[in-house]
Amino acid sequence: MAGAFILRLAQALAEARTDVRVLAPAAEGLPDADSVEGIPVRRFRYAPARWQTLAYTGTMAEQVRGSPGGYAKMAALLARGCVAVRYDVTRLAPDIVHAHWWFPGGVVALGAPRSLPIVATLHGSDIRLARTNRVAPILFRHVVARCAAVTAVSGWLAGEARVMAPGREVAVEPMPADVALFTPGGSRHAARMLFVGRLNAQKGIALLLEALAVSAGGASLDVVGDGPDRAALEARVVRLGLATRVVFHGARAQPELVPFYRSATAVVVPSEHEGLGLVAVEAHLCEAPVIACRSGGLTDVVAEGETGLLAPPGDARALAAAMDALLARADRGAALGRAGRIRALARFAPASVAARYRALYDRAVTRVA
Repeated sequence: MAGAFILRLAQALAEARTDVRVLAPAAEGLPDADSVEGIPVRRFRYAPARWQTLAYTGTMAEQVRGSPGGYAKMAALLARGCVAVRYDVTRLAPDIVHAHWWFPGGVVALGAPRSLPIVATLHGSDIRLARTNRVAPILFRHVVARCAAVTAVSGWLAGEARVMAPGREVAVEPMPADVALFTPGGSRHAARMLFVGRLNAQKGIALLLEALAVSAGGASLDVVGDGPDRAALEARVVRLGLATRVVFHGARAQPELVPFYRSATAVVVPSEHEGLGLVAVEAHLCEAPVIACRSGGLTDVVAEGETGLLAPPGDARALAAAMDALLARADRGAALGRAGRIRALARFAPASVAARYRALYDRAVTRVA
């Protein structure tokens, strides 16, 4: 489920006696109001039902980019969202508004009165968006200037935000992971790597295939995910002579990921400019070592030589060497995986994350009062 980490944060905050209500865009087939695992949710309509497709699929940018109809839907979502925020503030009298992604969430939160503090959390895709044209950076600075507090899910992302909004304090506060679902167990393959993610250029799956083709270890690869590049990637597998070593499993629900994480020799995350790299966190929680590119928020998750191995971004031969180095270890990286779980539990357990955010809310409310 897209944004499942937001639900985990809401649940952990509720368990810590914080009253949480969620406002979200509508989508076809979803009720205007319901309770999601104990959290009250209201969904605002912004278009006829069949056109309400922007949320929950992870394809918002793809739908809007270069499409007049997509731009119209986005404009409607922002306008109706601001009205919905104003209505809920009047109805619920909250102490704070927490917006996820500066766009569109932070823009929608501007519908709140200026007396109400806003916290905005940056997740990664929104920072990439802020660089797409001349208007986006201006709008980004306007949104974060209105906020009582701004957080980012990784140190790299916080640094990028500070470059675009000089002088703006940005705290590093990641989202929680599902520590109850992602746990170790079972046995691991001797030489089988795993990729989990959307099949597009940013996630780096093409680089991983190139690395697999030149690696000396002869490892195979499970690919879990779907996306616009799947057909091209399947054709590339054939061209590289990897047809017997690569299996595409399609997108899977979160519970279905667990057996993959538990049985993989290592999880490979070849993406660049990742906001955090939640796949790496989930892999560590299942005691899988992680091989990743030294890029973006992945360096917050993967400790070189301690919980996994890092390779220079965009370098297929270096990535292949990292995979070969892990396979050459006597334990095939098992010790790295165990250390990864300990590190991930300390930082991404929901109760810990919720406690840090509750403290941040309290400071923001005090600052505005």
